[in-house]
Amino acid sequence: MNMKKAKNLLKNPNLKWIALVLLIVMVFAIPGYKWMKKDNQARAQRMKSALSPVIMVPGSSATTERFNQLVKLLNQNTPTKHSVLKINVSTDGNLSYSGSINKNDNEPFIIIGFKNNKDGYSNIKKQAGWLNEAFAAISQDYKFNNFKAFGHSNGGLIWTYWLEHYYSDYSDEITMKRLMTVGTPYNFSEKNINHKTQMLEDFIKCKNRLPKSLVVYTVSGGKNYESDGIVPEASAAAGKYIFQNQVKSYTAMTITGDKADHSDLPQNQQVVQVIQQYLLEPIKNNQEITRQGKKQDNDKNGQNNQN
Repeated sequence: MNMKKAKNLLKNPNLKWIALVLLIVMVFAIPGYKWMKKDNQARAQRMKSALSPVIMVPGSSATTERFNQLVKLLNQNTPTKHSVLKINVSTDGNLSYSGSINKNDNEPFIIIGFKNNKDGYSNIKKQAGWLNEAFAAISQDYKFNNFKAFGHSNGGLIWTYWLEHYYSDYSDEITMKRLMTVGTPYNFSEKNINHKTQMLEDFIKCKNRLPKSLVVYTVSGGKNYESDGIVPEASAAAGKYIFQNQVKSYTAMTITGDKADHSDLPQNQQVVQVIQQYLLEPIKNNQEITRQGKKQDNDKNGQNNQN
């Protein structure tokens, strides 16, 4: 009798549909569960990460080798050396790597350059897209939850365009803490701010997309009173129309004296000091925290000995 009832149930078309639905749910639910579990693990790993890289983008006609001297200078007088990873992005978005990030280095330098490194607004848009290809890859590989950005010349323009058009895809999980641009022509070669280029107008129009928590520093060179030899002072100063009253803080600085022309700015000793002071994490503060921690441990040990 029981077997007969079972056969009758199997012949029920409604039960067949229910069984089919349950089968489909199981087929999609199992991989979905695995994906969700993996995604949650990745989020937890990112939240716990102590990694805070400095991502550098060179200007037009420059390669990933552009900052070699700068990196050397930044690594001269520091107890912790910054390791260097270089990424070159081809026009089809393929990434070529050289160098590596040391296991115990929490503040490595990641330098991103482009096969097509030509000038022009249309190219800057493309380069921002290629920057995004590289950023997506390293954010997935290294699971950092914050970073600092540095751009020389057009590298600052590429970062600005990326911030306004791509950063929102990552902002829930990854914070850009600070942006420093050096010798960046926010209005290209225009000396008169009343003559805004299409690029500057677009930057201003989209400035509401900039993160409110971002700290921005723009550094210009003062080879003479009008420019750094290539970028007009008024063009470098035009960054204020983009960032001022839009981000957490905006600071403009001008470097004068020896090696204050455009091409020498990345290895200018004053620029190196500005990077150490404002862009990098404060090593002295970290050392002070360590000393305070040791002092507290010693105090506790002293109290325990007295007891």
